[in-house]
Amino acid sequence: MKLKTYKRAFIHTLPVMAGYIVLGLGFGILLRVAGFGALWALCMSVFIYAGSMQYVGVSLLSGGASLLTVAVTTVMVQARHLFYGISLIDRYRGTGIKKLYLMHALTDETYSLVTGTHLPDFADEKTYYFAVSLLNHLYWITGCLLGSLAGAVLPFSSEGVDFAMTALFVTIFVEQWLTEKEHRPALVGVGCTLLCLLVFGSENFLIPAMALILLALALLRAPIEKKEEKSRG
Repeated sequence: MKLKTYKRAFIHTLPVMAGYIVLGLGFGILLRVAGFGALWALCMSVFIYAGSMQYVGVSLLSGGASLLTVAVTTVMVQARHLFYGISLIDRYRGTGIKKLYLMHALTDETYSLVTGTHLPDFADEKTYYFAVSLLNHLYWITGCLLGSLAGAVLPFSSEGVDFAMTALFVTIFVEQWLTEKEHRPALVGVGCTLLCLLVFGSENFLIPAMALILLALALLRAPIEKKEEKSRG
């Protein structure tokens, strides 16, 4: 059963693999251009493992930012994971010591697969969560190392490389839109984000948007779950 679950997780993470390899390549190249080698790429991808924060971290490292600046920036950039974690409390309950790694390995793409995938009867949910988290992490590490090594031997222009992160988010959104019949959560996310972007500006919209999305989805939870139960019946 576990082997079948890992195979299913591998199939589901193939789009993430494609994105993470490309994103990791971009990060590795940027890090190498900034003067930091493969060991830095490995350590950051293993222990930080946060695509957007690692891209930001390149400029923080090269600019000699203080620890306080790094800490505050990290909280601001990764604050959305607080909301992710709250919604995963029930799913990750009973995972034992693996929960520590599941918490560390939580990314936007992993969250999307954990919460948005309907598993067959043979699959063990807890094993699936761990497999998705581990596979995605390995893809990211591989991409970062390859980018660092490639940047050391090949001339690259790093202009526009960081747009790969945005492209991956758009791809995952489109894929979920096409596979899910219930579109209200996606519309809520887009609507709340645009509203907060207009109200708070591009520098400060993220946390208000996540809070508003969480509130809106909490209010819509009952009708959405009721509709899903009817569709299954």
